[in-house]
Amino acid sequence: MKKQLIAALATASLFVACGQSENENDMTNPFLEAFNTPFEVPPFDKIKNEHFAPALREGMKQQQEEINAIVNNSEAPTFENTIEAMEFSGDLLSRTNIVFSNLNSANTNDELQAIAREMAPEMSKHYDNINLNEKLFEKVKAIWDQKDNLNLNPEQHKLLEKRYKSFVRSGANLNEADKEKMRSINSKLSTLSLQFGQNLLAETNAYQLVIDNRDDLSGLSEGQIEAAASDAKAAGLEGKWLFTLQNPSVMPFLQYADNRELRKQIWEAYQIRANQANDKDNKAILLEIANLRREKANLLGFKTHADYVLEETMAKNSENVYKLLNQLWTPALAKAKVEGAEMQELINASGNGFELAPWDWRYYEEKLKQQKFDLDEQEVKPYFALDKVQEGVFMVVKNLWGLTFEEIKDIPVYHPDAKAYEVKEADGTHVGVLYMDFHPRASKRGGAWMTSYRSQKSENGERKAPVISIVCNFTRPTADAPALLTFDEVTTFFHEFGHALHGLLSNVQYKSLAGTSVPRDFVELPSQIMENWATEPTVLKQYAVHYKTGEIIPDSLIEKLQKSGTFGQGFGTTEYLAASLLDLDYHTQTDPITIGADEFEKASMEKIGLIDEIIPRYRSTYFSHIFSGGYSAGYYSYIWSGVLDTDAFQAFKETDLFNQDKAQAFRKEILERGGTDDPMKMYVNFRGEEPKIDALLKKRGLDEVSMQRRD
Repeated sequence: MKKQLIAALATASLFVACGQSENENDMTNPFLEAFNTPFEVPPFDKIKNEHFAPALREGMKQQQEEINAIVNNSEAPTFENTIEAMEFSGDLLSRTNIVFSNLNSANTNDELQAIAREMAPEMSKHYDNINLNEKLFEKVKAIWDQKDNLNLNPEQHKLLEKRYKSFVRSGANLNEADKEKMRSINSKLSTLSLQFGQNLLAETNAYQLVIDNRDDLSGLSEGQIEAAASDAKAAGLEGKWLFTLQNPSVMPFLQYADNRELRKQIWEAYQIRANQANDKDNKAILLEIANLRREKANLLGFKTHADYVLEETMAKNSENVYKLLNQLWTPALAKAKVEGAEMQELINASGNGFELAPWDWRYYEEKLKQQKFDLDEQEVKPYFALDKVQEGVFMVVKNLWGLTFEEIKDIPVYHPDAKAYEVKEADGTHVGVLYMDFHPRASKRGGAWMTSYRSQKSENGERKAPVISIVCNFTRPTADAPALLTFDEVTTFFHEFGHALHGLLSNVQYKSLAGTSVPRDFVELPSQIMENWATEPTVLKQYAVHYKTGEIIPDSLIEKLQKSGTFGQGFGTTEYLAASLLDLDYHTQTDPITIGADEFEKASMEKIGLIDEIIPRYRSTYFSHIFSGGYSAGYYSYIWSGVLDTDAFQAFKETDLFNQDKAQAFRKEILERGGTDDPMKMYVNFRGEEPKIDALLKKRGLDEVSMQRRD
């Protein structure tokens, strides 16, 4: 999942060029007029890089004028003339910024990145001018103080609460000197976070493992070899094979390549990204980010950044997060050690005299899975052609909520890989537009996420439909085969589609409360519950079809998948928990971090006893979730939501997978309501009681391992 703030720092020449654009392109800038496109989606075919800075600046100017009008209104402050007026302000800025930030993630280039660096201080200053406006806060506070006498409906009350807390949490109560400190910190953070992400993208794109000896491809499938040959040809290296640090390339290589030395080479490159003492090194940047966040939290009266962040989540505080993570750490690490020992036995039995290393784990895990369950992922992949998996996702959603998806051909897209779909109710009512963009490229950051180009809201009593996008980095098709997904990619597709549904089915009045505008540790519930349907046998038989033979996935293969369901969960859970605990350690510091990032990370991992064969899922210098995304002190959210989603799915397992009462309750109480109520209350409204951890432990195969809290 992704939410990104744009940030930036400009060269003088670019600043002049942008200044010229503001004068020359006002009449042709597509952001400065209504979008005359199907469903009012952004006119990507008309948008040029030079349009962004002028539109952003004009948007800031217009919003400031709108804010000034609110502040200077001589009438007594009311919900309508203050809170709603703020909600409706900044339309031009919002729709320009959301397109810009999305393109900067999904289809960036050097010019867009330079514009981002240029605009960061200006954007930061603009929002600080609003959030630290004393007279504006006085009006908001006056309304807040009389909230119980205003006859507000629940959603209006929630919007008022959100707006008031936003001011307080942004520093509205600070004195002038501390407000200036806050402005300085915010400006620095916006620039540093952007630079972190740009460095990581550059480092990921910079590495190439070029192989010219076919013997070095031993262990890889023909599909993987063909993909590597195709990538090499595209890079001007025809006749060779190219592997990169994009997940669809590096992970299969680590999983299948017999050449241990080459596995080590690519693993070393992967785990040292942005940590090579060059101009793309993120160590100093991330420490400055962590220290600035602590300083900002202190200004606002919090001991740590984690205290500041978690106040607005389901977890409420770091103690509760640590409690959950520690409860899971002991059985996860114990299971990982058992897995590692079994792999070492396999290594020894094969006559090799080396000890299991990180670059061996995925390779021998795959060997062990084949041995234990007679299951080879290459046997499974032919059943997961991307188009069939997509049909499976559509089928599940149609069976649950009656939604249909029809591709729109005559609509602007931001890249040829992206496709757009109209989403409709069973009766044909328009729900929204969904873009899907599946494959990796140099202009796209890694990972998978859902975002929006327009959040749902109500206008004049009518529902304004959202425009949603999911962006992934799935295996590409080859000349001889369609895109064949790994099972992990299949579940990722279902996951991101759950996020998309959260945005698409939103049915609220105010866009600030729409869709995914919920606490970070609740937002993963709609996405993670969808993963459960992906693995159900009756669902698999609907979409898992061999791309060559048309054969439906056989029961014997499904049985193997089910038996291996908890296999590898020691490793998977341990590497995830290690990253979650590393995140918390960075953000629970009460004093400045004065040691290096490598030293800090090492101490953090030694404290929890992480074994040498495993590293955190994200090492510090490429932990973009927390240093350039929205998950600081919140990476734990996936496992917190894991408790919710496994418990919630039991409501369907206890009845049937497509129980309409449960499906409609989940839609009404969770998917439609966005951030209009307390998340636990919404969950209980759906489930009837608070969630239990039992289903999660069983799903991950951790229920039989001793549950001892670590010291």
